[in-house]
Amino acid sequence: MLQLQIVNFKQGSYIIVEGNSNNDKFYIIQKGAVQCFKSSGSGTQSYLLGAGDFVGVVPCMSGHSQIETAIAQTDVVLISVKKEQYPDLIKNNTPVALKIIKTFANRMRTMNQMLTKATLNSVVSDSAEQIYKVAEFYEKNMQISIATFAYYQYLKTKPVGPAADRAKQRFIALRQRVSDVCFEPTKDLTRSYSADTMIFSEAQSGSDMFIIQSGEVKITKIVNGTEVTLAILQKGDMFGEMALLENKPRSACAIAHKDCSLMVINHQNFNHMVTTQPQLISRLTTTFAERLWSMYRQLDNANISDPVNKMLDMLALQLEKQKIVADRIGTSHQTDLTPKDLANMCGIQSDYQPKAIYDFQQSSNIKIINGKILIKDCLEIAKLSAFLRKSNEP
Repeated sequence: MLQLQIVNFKQGSYIIVEGNSNNDKFYIIQKGAVQCFKSSGSGTQSYLLGAGDFVGVVPCMSGHSQIETAIAQTDVVLISVKKEQYPDLIKNNTPVALKIIKTFANRMRTMNQMLTKATLNSVVSDSAEQIYKVAEFYEKNMQISIATFAYYQYLKTKPVGPAADRAKQRFIALRQRVSDVCFEPTKDLTRSYSADTMIFSEAQSGSDMFIIQSGEVKITKIVNGTEVTLAILQKGDMFGEMALLENKPRSACAIAHKDCSLMVINHQNFNHMVTTQPQLISRLTTTFAERLWSMYRQLDNANISDPVNKMLDMLALQLEKQKIVADRIGTSHQTDLTPKDLANMCGIQSDYQPKAIYDFQQSSNIKIINGKILIKDCLEIAKLSAFLRKSNEP
């Protein structure tokens, strides 16, 4: 039988503290108000939570350190939930699971906008014109299959839009040169995509979520003519959840990084999963929590000004995401990332990438093997990353 603990905090008490590794539980606010804030190089982000809201759920479900500080704004009464209790909690209370997942989806969309602005000092709209910009970018960069797909989606969304004539012309010209583009989704619950083809474009409508069964998927945004790599996802990872949960346009592009097979989750089978498969919903919550934690961490990276330092910190972030523990000097790790992958993750603009990549490759703690980055000493990278982030605190 599930037994949850009730805890009380007096006004002004610290409930969780940013950077603390104590993350074995989260709280549901039963009564009172809690002020949450995160310090970063761009200042302090603050928001107020009340009854029914959650405190500390991202670090708890992701297994990472606390990403923000929470202080009792009034005397508060909280329900304490340990991570191992979560499957039983959602089995007995489905609305709690749905609220957590939808809260995550909403926060991820907000974080996407904040990351874009912090990384490239720009905000991207979710209009059809953004799909056209995506198509133009990939055509310019000779990724014809991706460009053809995006032109098609623009024409489908805006058949008489301001760029419709140009998009139609380019689609017809490029269509003859590709053969493996999936312009329309099938009804199959398993779909396959060839490497370097687009699964969906940012600003495109859609309501399916995907679980990668094999291969890799790259999640990107196009901002001011620059491709920003948000993540490279692998077997078992999920993506596309925000469109499913919020019924809004896609917030980023999904591109097959390698040949991949995807399981499709639509509204019907998602609702069935929520009520019948608490373990799968627990895993989904953990996936979203890990992604949100990574977004908070990337926001710290966006505040580092030096391109090489940004790339080194981003490298440390990849270790943290994979929970690779650097506990002794000389522990090496071979990544699956190229220096260009890393530069794209940092949002370094194309014109500045060659110099940034060259300087990065001169770093004493990395080596390039078959085009991929080898970290010579993970502990030193972790220490440097912590120093860089500390130096950028207000």
